[in-house]
Amino acid sequence: MVRPLAVMMRLSNHPLRLPRLRTYVPGPSDPKIFWFNSERADIVQAVVRRILERHEADESIELIVNDAAYHEVRRLEPRSDEGAHRRLEYWRGIIRRIGRMSSESKQETLREITERMVQDVAGNFDPRVYRFSARVVPSLLTGVMKPSRLVGSLLGSSKLNDLVESEGPLDKLRKLQNKGTLVYVPTHSSNLDSLAIAWVLYREGLAPAVYGAGKNLFTNPIISFFMHNLGAYRVDRRIKAQLYKDVLKTYSSILIERGYHSLFFPGGTRSRSGAVERHLKLGLAGTGVEAFARNHARGTNRPIYFVPATINYALVLEAETLIEDYLKESGRARYIIDDDEFSRLDRWIAFFNRLQNLDTACVIRFGEPMDPFCNLVNDEGESLTPDGRAIDPVTYVSRRGSVVVDHARDAAYTRDLGRAIAEQYVHSTVIMPTQLLAHVIFRRLVRATPGLDLFSRLRYRGEIAIPVDELLPELGRTRDALVALEAAGRVHVNAGLRRAKPDRFFERALAAWATYHRRPMARRMGGALILEDPNLVFFYQNRLRDFVLELAGDHPAEQRAAREIVAMGEGGSR
Repeated sequence: MVRPLAVMMRLSNHPLRLPRLRTYVPGPSDPKIFWFNSERADIVQAVVRRILERHEADESIELIVNDAAYHEVRRLEPRSDEGAHRRLEYWRGIIRRIGRMSSESKQETLREITERMVQDVAGNFDPRVYRFSARVVPSLLTGVMKPSRLVGSLLGSSKLNDLVESEGPLDKLRKLQNKGTLVYVPTHSSNLDSLAIAWVLYREGLAPAVYGAGKNLFTNPIISFFMHNLGAYRVDRRIKAQLYKDVLKTYSSILIERGYHSLFFPGGTRSRSGAVERHLKLGLAGTGVEAFARNHARGTNRPIYFVPATINYALVLEAETLIEDYLKESGRARYIIDDDEFSRLDRWIAFFNRLQNLDTACVIRFGEPMDPFCNLVNDEGESLTPDGRAIDPVTYVSRRGSVVVDHARDAAYTRDLGRAIAEQYVHSTVIMPTQLLAHVIFRRLVRATPGLDLFSRLRYRGEIAIPVDELLPELGRTRDALVALEAAGRVHVNAGLRRAKPDRFFERALAAWATYHRRPMARRMGGALILEDPNLVFFYQNRLRDFVLELAGDHPAEQRAAREIVAMGEGGSR
């Protein structure tokens, strides 16, 4: 029998080699991104030109180059490898020479540094790899999930369609992608997010999008191969230089200006706490506002539509590392996790094996598209006022009848956009059975430990026992309250959770946790459920943080517990 683990291990130790693929020449009906490689060199030079235009004066060049050199020297000094040593000498030489350079030399130095940065960032797109991955990758993942089905899955029988659901205004998005440029702005829970949403876009007949991905993800040879060839551009979060940030924003803006559908994670990094992000980092998303203004200033009347989306998992691959990072005060500032479950093949195998026992592993719910100024749009792509009247969004970037690019104005629009996206996240969240069970368990923990802070409560391992005959009715009441919130348009409930009896979704959620996470979250002992890992229970329950007061019912003890849970989240959701 073919063993996918052995196959994947071999692939992880050697460069991934595809079967010979025929040269593909894009046609007029192909998505814009199919033409990316033919425009790549021009896009790189367009970014360089725009950066140079911003820094024409000698003083401005000195400031931006010195800032880049200073931050790169600080970043490279702790490293001892030969490559870092060479780069360190290069940047130290820049610092020594920049003050004595002629104007022409300063401009050439800035051009050299900028082009090197853009080349490192710029992505790639190979239509042949796109078609290959769309056909083979779902089957390979299914084979990993259930090895006995590998041969059948490679012949086209894939369970991925059942495991990953998509919801929302999909017909509208299919229309809008032909009328303008879509900018997807989803929540971010796992490094699997970009793979999951790319698969859903393909399955739903939506064009692939370019997207930024942390450079640390490109160390996995399998994932790196597909990301490198499917539109991902590299974002090195270790680089703090302002010039690098300007390169990223300019690259993103030019792609959107040219009509490339794009994807950003406004949360910046994966949600460490498990909660839906409320405090967004909108540097890249804000480039959509700039791109709209620049296009219309040059007479290119191409609409731009922002599409919020939530990615909702029953199990989160990296949950243990994420919540531990969140709970460590020093970890909150670490920003990049270099070694977690995503980089370990054995954790992938365990994760996908658990997914086999779920009705649904992931739900991606697309929200209502809006223009860059927070106006919802109709099926024809027209911007609408709150009372339903059509409005011309160009008026937002016009001054005395002419369209102008104004960075201060656009920054204000971007802040408004961030608030609108975060609001859509809340009512587009899809609650899964594992999250509901975690919330009810955690609420019981809070009730049993009055007056304690979060960290004191998280020490209660194996000490809280909940009678199952009490837990099941509580699960049913809380699920019914969620369904009522869904009817009011406040949230969404996974279909399996909505229709299943409490004992069924209780057993399925418990089984999903049972053998995936290294430590059991909760276990049955006789007629009681014993809480074993409060950290992970806290992580999964945080997805319901915005609704805990409404879910508590009228019982005074439940209300007190709910208020305490809300207070625990007031420090932020990262």
